[in-house]
Amino acid sequence: MAEITITGWTTRDVRFPTSLDKTGSDAMNAAGDYSAAYCILETDSSYTGHGMTFTIGRGNDIVCAAINHVTERVKGRTLSSLVAHWGNTWRHLVNDSQLRWIGPEKGVIHLALGAVVNAIWDLWAKTLNKPVWRVVAEMTPQQFVDCIDFRYITDAVTPEEALALLQESEAGKADRLRDAEQSRAVPAYTTSAGWLGYGEDKMRALLRETLDKGYRHFKLKVGGSVETDRRRLTIARDIIGYDNGNVLMVDANQVWSVPEAVAYMKQLAEFKPWFIEEPTSPDDILGHKAVRDALRPYGIGVATGEMCQNRVVFKQLLMAGAIDVCQIDACRMGGVNEVLAVLLMAKKYGVPIVPHSGGVGLPEYTQHLSTIDYVVVSGKLSVLEYVDHLHEHFRHPSVIKDGFYQTPTEPGYSVEMKPESMDRFEYPGAEGSWWRSEEARPILEGEKI
Repeated sequence: MAEITITGWTTRDVRFPTSLDKTGSDAMNAAGDYSAAYCILETDSSYTGHGMTFTIGRGNDIVCAAINHVTERVKGRTLSSLVAHWGNTWRHLVNDSQLRWIGPEKGVIHLALGAVVNAIWDLWAKTLNKPVWRVVAEMTPQQFVDCIDFRYITDAVTPEEALALLQESEAGKADRLRDAEQSRAVPAYTTSAGWLGYGEDKMRALLRETLDKGYRHFKLKVGGSVETDRRRLTIARDIIGYDNGNVLMVDANQVWSVPEAVAYMKQLAEFKPWFIEEPTSPDDILGHKAVRDALRPYGIGVATGEMCQNRVVFKQLLMAGAIDVCQIDACRMGGVNEVLAVLLMAKKYGVPIVPHSGGVGLPEYTQHLSTIDYVVVSGKLSVLEYVDHLHEHFRHPSVIKDGFYQTPTEPGYSVEMKPESMDRFEYPGAEGSWWRSEEARPILEGEKI
């Protein structure tokens, strides 16, 4: 194939008005508008690379502005030079000293980095005519290791240890690859019935509907009040049962202090949740450890990760024994490369990967990451969150059948959004945009308060 050069980029601020029906509502985030800070890499060929970072509304424009700064560092570069040694490229992208000052591998700059890095992976996979998960699955262990910048994490895993872990996982890889090809690699769990803003009748209907579709893992948001949560969890257990293999999880979205988390969850222990997700501040490693230790006698695990900004925070959570479940996010971290680093650390410390996937575009992304973890790294089946919203806006949406993600087969990273969707929901948008319509007035008026 002829050499491909990145010639420019486009950013799009795309926002969907999910606050109107309380989709995504939880104890911390009562009314979010699922949004994508979107990056399209342009080239001197017919190929384009698409990447995005998920936000929930206001501030999405700030991430788009940051994408413009990060993408400057790849303009004029050939694709082959970027992917020849991915670890070096990733370090180059985080090494702009002035950008690091306002976001050293965290915050808005790191969100933007995730969109740009994922767009490069999307572009590369398209040129190879393969989905991203297969690009990684076909790498040698050494090529996988070369994708990672090990700075700051060698006290947890060295390149040599990483290579040995991947070589160990080569056993049985061919069988796991066949599982992926038959779409039996990534079981799904659902959060669609569990949003805190949904009424009890809607929750009942959605639980029954998802149970009938083959789901066996269900997550509900908690943290409003103990009385309300006990009533909602009673409804959930009445529908999904206790002793038939169906699993319940709960998610507090950081609303509690450490003592509050422990006291609150003790009052929900009878409902036998597998884990409590984000019981306290995502930056509080010691707090998560304290919650985990206190809840272990009750059989309740601790999960976190959707707000963890980089591999260093995950390193601390894993080395401290602070979590039972590692919830990587596809774009809050710096894209595929940094996720690969966390997969390896989780493998070493024996913690299962259950990605955060509750947002626009996230199931499309994370289906690749869970497939990589199963086929290449951990070798163990684990569930992946699925939220049944907004998939119709993507050219190749994620699909669930019989409780499993259908393994992506189309080239790329699956987040290429339909042009008409970007045009209709771009913010603030041109004439004809949804955000210029009367329907948008309740949200826009609320923003003025």
